[in-house]
Amino acid sequence: MADKLSAVKGMNDILPAGVPRKDKLPDSGLWRWFERTVDDVLSRYGYQYLLTPMVEPTALFVRGIGQATDIVEKEMYSWTDSMNGDALTLRPEITAGIVRAMVEHNALYNGPLRVWSLGPVFRHERPQKGRYRQFFQLDVEALGCAGPDVDAELILMVRSLWQALGLVVGQHVRLELNCLGQPDERAAHRAALVAYFQQHVAQLDDDSQRRLHSNPLRILDTKNPAMQTLVEAAPKLVDHLGPASKAHLDAVCAVLDAAGLPYRINPRLVRGLDYYNLTVFEWVTDHLGSQGTVCGGGRYDGLFEQLGGKPTPAIGFGLGVERLLLLLQELQLPLPSSAPDAYAVVGEGVPLPTVLVALDALRAAGVSVLLHASGREGPGSLKSQFKKADASGARYALVFGADEMAAGQVAVKPLRDASAAQTLQPLAQPQAWAAGLRKP
Repeated sequence: MADKLSAVKGMNDILPAGVPRKDKLPDSGLWRWFERTVDDVLSRYGYQYLLTPMVEPTALFVRGIGQATDIVEKEMYSWTDSMNGDALTLRPEITAGIVRAMVEHNALYNGPLRVWSLGPVFRHERPQKGRYRQFFQLDVEALGCAGPDVDAELILMVRSLWQALGLVVGQHVRLELNCLGQPDERAAHRAALVAYFQQHVAQLDDDSQRRLHSNPLRILDTKNPAMQTLVEAAPKLVDHLGPASKAHLDAVCAVLDAAGLPYRINPRLVRGLDYYNLTVFEWVTDHLGSQGTVCGGGRYDGLFEQLGGKPTPAIGFGLGVERLLLLLQELQLPLPSSAPDAYAVVGEGVPLPTVLVALDALRAAGVSVLLHASGREGPGSLKSQFKKADASGARYALVFGADEMAAGQVAVKPLRDASAAQTLQPLAQPQAWAAGLRKP
């Protein structure tokens, strides 16, 4: 017998509900519900769906994300194409690919676009709860939009998504906000940071010393407890912001205040990618341990130029799907079931064509029905079929017994409500009683 193969460490299967597994990853039914919810919420705000390749030129991420970022330095899956020598990379995030597509196809010729995508991204890092080598990312972008009104609308749209998923802002998730200013303001702040940390270089850990000249902003995001006092006293970006940058942040905050959305200005919020400017934000939680960020993004008005396009304002966010669904499970929120509406129990000797025609008519009327899978020796006893029906999670069993069929009827037996009585329904008119089977 050949050796059994396993998935690559940190790359997971998303399996149907009821399949036994060792991890606590969400089943595919929960996954599909999330996708449908996202589609519903984002379409109400005018966002359109698009897809970009999972493999892109390595230069796209070096130029777009930044050479000195952890992603480019340590986490990308990159290789040289053996056929033509091209440097290629499995995408570690989606935004850069979307901007590349907009530039390549001149997609903003007729004006701004609001788009979203959902798919796998890849980062070579140590797998842990909520952090995988292949994970799925929801990516949402407002392209060609310069004003703070769009920044605020984007953040409010995330709140609408939380509400649709059952998350309570302030209880389950909270919003943190900052302004990174413009490149010249960030450069002045960067110089002040380098000078400050050079005076205290002995207190920096190895990672921070490495970042001191390449990406000092990331030192502010350190999780090292021994450096917290040092970081708190570091120069603040807000002290280097000009009137226009401050006005942009104030305008965003004014909308959030009017909408009753609580937030905290976090001067240490810098995000992990080089392309951000002005508004940046994160939605964080205290229910996932150290992996507290569930959604983050910001404005990146310079990225189009970095990737060969015309100057174009833009803002967006990314959301790790696995991490968010783990949060929903961790909170034990009421989640939709992927169970069928009904389970068909078929008696011995019952003509299958009649059963299957009736079931197809129910499905055409919007009822999800699972037909018991018979083996080589037939469908099995009614007792064993009822056990399967109960285990399926279905709300009803449809009993196609010999007596019921002889009378031209189907017995509808409630499986979740002990007080409800079994009824008999006409076999020839399934559309007439289908509505009673559908989930409310």
